[in-house]
Amino acid sequence: MAVMRKEVRQLRRDRLTFGMIVGIPLMQLLLFGYAINTDVRNLATAIADEANTHLSREFVAELNATQVTNIEYRVDTAAELERMMQSGKISIGVAIPHDFDRRVADSTRAAVHLLVDGSDPTIAGIAEKLRSMPIGFDTGAAARNPGLIEVRPYYNPERRTPMNIIPGLIGVILMMTMMMFTAVAIVRERERGNLELLINTPVTSAELMIGKVVPYIGIGLVQLALILVAGRLLFDVPVRGSIIDLYLAAGMFIAANLALGLFFSTVAKTQFQAMQMTFFLMLPSILLSGFVFPFDGMPVIAQVLGEALPTTHLIRLTRGIMLREATLGDMPGELIFLGAFAVAATTAAALRFSKRLD
Repeated sequence: MAVMRKEVRQLRRDRLTFGMIVGIPLMQLLLFGYAINTDVRNLATAIADEANTHLSREFVAELNATQVTNIEYRVDTAAELERMMQSGKISIGVAIPHDFDRRVADSTRAAVHLLVDGSDPTIAGIAEKLRSMPIGFDTGAAARNPGLIEVRPYYNPERRTPMNIIPGLIGVILMMTMMMFTAVAIVRERERGNLELLINTPVTSAELMIGKVVPYIGIGLVQLALILVAGRLLFDVPVRGSIIDLYLAAGMFIAANLALGLFFSTVAKTQFQAMQMTFFLMLPSILLSGFVFPFDGMPVIAQVLGEALPTTHLIRLTRGIMLREATLGDMPGELIFLGAFAVAATTAAALRFSKRLD
């Protein structure tokens, strides 16, 4: 009984552990209850309606009413749809040719072309269900040929799952290892008694933070090379874009996660606490980043939280560069976020670190 009372008092005094006891079950309940949604809706969509007739506008309205698509853009040509898909702005592009009404009437040719980002097999599968949408009840074409919609999957026509998983796995693996490395950095120095030596050096807090982060950036880039080589040899996953762009994006992401881990290290008092904090962030980073489920299909609050996580932005960059042959210039916002996050986390860690023993 005495040992039991001691253990309860110790847990009560350890606020971080007590918070984990309450926080982790609640977080998992909310994430699995709200963020995980296999019934994907509201996929970012652009329309190129070259016909602009009553029938084509009626079709667009019916398409939007399915709630599978969320029409965010209207452009003039199918070429613009392809450019928007390459940059990651849309998941589905709807191309309606100028002779749409005639095609619906004779029902011998496809009247609508759905351009689908096939790098995510889930999105491609959902788009296939739209092929059965009837068009033109007034003309009778719907009864004769319900398959007037042609689906064109881009980037992964074979719908191979590794094409979607491997680029996303880069972000997950780097996030887990990099954050874990630095989350225990300062705590380990304190537990081993080395912190006194650092306190007596002329190194500033900012210099100490940078010195702790930079070596692991090189380790992270080596891990990236291993993933790319193994992905190519074992799963035939290509890098269609610039390898330099990919390394620049990964380097920025590695710096952001190392800085965040370093911040955790300045907050935690023991290595176990640092590992707890790292685990607390890992689950949202995996579930809310679009790694497993399409990002557009998540509830708004889950998307807001996902946008605050570095993993979300790296996954967009890796899939864009590796599969869609996009450049960093096509996705500048993602890289800017990672850079800003790295600077903010490093600054916060430097401000929290005090060159004196508590």
